[in-house]
Amino acid sequence: MKKILLVEDDPNLGLLLQDYLQLKGKFDVVLCTDGEQGLQAFTKNTFDLLILDVMMPKKDGFTLGKDVRKINPHVPIIFATAKGMIEDKTEAFTLGGDDYITKPFRIEELLLRINALLKRSESVEKKEDQQPTKFTIGSYEFDYTTQIIAINGTPQKLSTKEAELLRLLCIKRNEVLTREEALLHIWHDDNYFNGRSMDVFLSKIRKYLKDDPTVEIINVHGRGYKLLIN
Repeated sequence: MKKILLVEDDPNLGLLLQDYLQLKGKFDVVLCTDGEQGLQAFTKNTFDLLILDVMMPKKDGFTLGKDVRKINPHVPIIFATAKGMIEDKTEAFTLGGDDYITKPFRIEELLLRINALLKRSESVEKKEDQQPTKFTIGSYEFDYTTQIIAINGTPQKLSTKEAELLRLLCIKRNEVLTREEALLHIWHDDNYFNGRSMDVFLSKIRKYLKDDPTVEIINVHGRGYKLLIN
């Protein structure tokens, strides 16, 4: 039975979601009513997926998501927000979220999103086990497992999405990594908001690699990106 952490400050909605997901989805759902309580539950248990309300007392959902990613960079996170602003959607993915859903929403839609994320997560885990996790990039050493890139013994910690994107570029070294391939692999959706988010991560990765002039990430017009090591 998959275990889900649901953090929702509306007690009526929280209990409704918990009952539905346990009955229809056959999940074990732990319900917390604020961000601090949610973080405590997360540190004491192992969860397969998190659903985090954004607007919460004590610790909002985005802050909680940041804290979770410091502990576990891979557990799927769905952010639930009453806002539909582009900034909130971009923030959700920038913080390492895997999906978002805007209130009010149909519970059936949430269940579909949960099942899709869990299925993708299992598929990715199987594929990841078959791919290398350590790479030499010019003068840099990159360890995907620890999410650290280092040059001359100086380490730089990467975010989950940064590490995933750099790993794809390394695997496709000197070949084109298409935007669609990267977006579908990491964000599971190649929509506009995810594309904006990926552009931000690429800019950061380029800065991390700036100390070695033989390494560059170039744009391939109309197609994607290529990691070149001269």
